[in-house]
Amino acid sequence: MQAPKGITNPTFTDWQPVDGKPACLYDPEPGNVLEDIAARVLTDFQQLPVNPGTLQAQPFPHTLKGGPTNFYTTTGEQTFDLTVLGQKVHLTATPTNYTYAFGDGTTLGPTPAAGYSIPQTEWLTNQTRTSHNYTNTGNYPATVTTSFTGTYSVNNGPPLPINGNLNITTPPTTIHVWKTEKALVADTCQENPNSWGCPGAETG
Repeated sequence: MQAPKGITNPTFTDWQPVDGKPACLYDPEPGNVLEDIAARVLTDFQQLPVNPGTLQAQPFPHTLKGGPTNFYTTTGEQTFDLTVLGQKVHLTATPTNYTYAFGDGTTLGPTPAAGYSIPQTEWLTNQTRTSHNYTNTGNYPATVTTSFTGTYSVNNGPPLPINGNLNITTPPTTIHVWKTEKALVADTCQENPNSWGCPGAETG
């Protein structure tokens, strides 16, 4: 009684009596299970529940027209354990590139820059690699698409590259772009709540 090549410690579940003795049923020339896994691993990889993370913006949810808005994403390497064709398969998804869509028709990427958070004191002055300047006011649905590469190993074997990528886009993050105006006023909002620029003041 022999198992197909590549299967260790087999458990035979399909058998029938032959000459009064149990005999397992398999093709006369069983396939190479490692080759079969390699042929389908990209499909399995692209069906993994990989978390795309979130798209963050500074300032948020309101930013200023003409000023830098810093974008960055929060995602990282993720691992999964599957059973494929009866074998234990360990897959790793690693983010490698990012494509930012800012919602106003402009994009950035693919780029290896995931971006990063900056202190609030730098929001209006620091132009990072993943910053964007909106030229018009409005509400913009921004997203980021992360491209993951993958590796897999079978039965604790060496990691092997997966020939293909997994691309996942975050749900839209709405950015409200406002404009700024300057004016000279004689009173503070405490002295005159209807003064220009005060909350609740009438605008003409």
